[in-house]
Amino acid sequence: MHILHVVGARPNFMKAAPVVRALQRRKGVKQVLVHTGQHYDANMSDVFFQQLGIPAPDVNLAVGSGSHARQTAEIMGRFEPVLLQVKPDLVLVYGDVNSTAAAALVCAKLLIKVGHVEAGLRSFDRAMPEEINRLVTDQLSDLLFTPSQDGNQNLAREGIPPEKIHFVGNVMIDTLVQLLPAAIHVGKNGQVGRYALVTLHRPSNVDDPRVLKRILESLLAVTEDLAVVFPVHPRTRQRIAEFGIKVDQLRLLDPLPYVEFLAWQRSAAGVITDSGGIQEETTYLQVPCLTLRENTERPITITQGTNVLIGHDMEKLRNELAKILAGHAKKGSVPPRWDGHASERIADVLVGNLE
Repeated sequence: MHILHVVGARPNFMKAAPVVRALQRRKGVKQVLVHTGQHYDANMSDVFFQQLGIPAPDVNLAVGSGSHARQTAEIMGRFEPVLLQVKPDLVLVYGDVNSTAAAALVCAKLLIKVGHVEAGLRSFDRAMPEEINRLVTDQLSDLLFTPSQDGNQNLAREGIPPEKIHFVGNVMIDTLVQLLPAAIHVGKNGQVGRYALVTLHRPSNVDDPRVLKRILESLLAVTEDLAVVFPVHPRTRQRIAEFGIKVDQLRLLDPLPYVEFLAWQRSAAGVITDSGGIQEETTYLQVPCLTLRENTERPITITQGTNVLIGHDMEKLRNELAKILAGHAKKGSVPPRWDGHASERIADVLVGNLE
């Protein structure tokens, strides 16, 4: 059995890593890891791959940045010759980046089976490019691995045959479980007492000076009672400087490697974010999460987890932060099959379907 994995950004590697390891333990499975190079990430060093327990990619397509159309087309053009040479039995794609949809399209044209890890998630907001990628990939996939039951329901509603859908759990939690002991050992770099951890990178939050200023002013307002630790995405740092926003009272950090970020996250009083994956991680860690988005493709983190959707309502943000300070933050529970074994279930399905 020959499996080819396609990844395009650091979060994809963290989802692929446990699946690669699970398949390494199965006899007769050959694997190839292809990095499209959609996102360059300086934190993806040799140490990054050592921590994940996987080798560096076998192929790097080095696509780089560009518009959605240009990037998708470039990935397709560079990926097709790799597929023709490798001739895998199945291609696994992860998440919802452009690489995911582009690879699925190429496979569909060449009649090569596709498995989608993290299938079925929906924000129901087609203004998000990721939502288009999710919809396209799921329609083209032969095996759809869902992280939560709402994913199964979404796929059934869209006409996906039930025999294609496999509820396996959340592979990102597999990686969190694997690396949590290292994060506990590393600890936080510096003592700041009680703190909120912040991540911001989405254009809707950082590209409009009025929106970004309102968010940062709301964070500055709580610094008398709660330290604010802010690993700053390069795009966000550029916008803060460009807009001339003063953030002297916030503790700004450079982007952190995953283990170090996990150390800060697990000990935070609360996390304020616009990231998708962090909504899941905080739910597993039982850390309150305030999400600065109007919608989420991970609603189980709200209905069952610790997540609260804030949107751009800064009064709601201040109220939720006040609840955290008063010890009345939202409580949650860990969703079914977020247990560190999702990748093993995926390996079981693949072996059963391809043998």
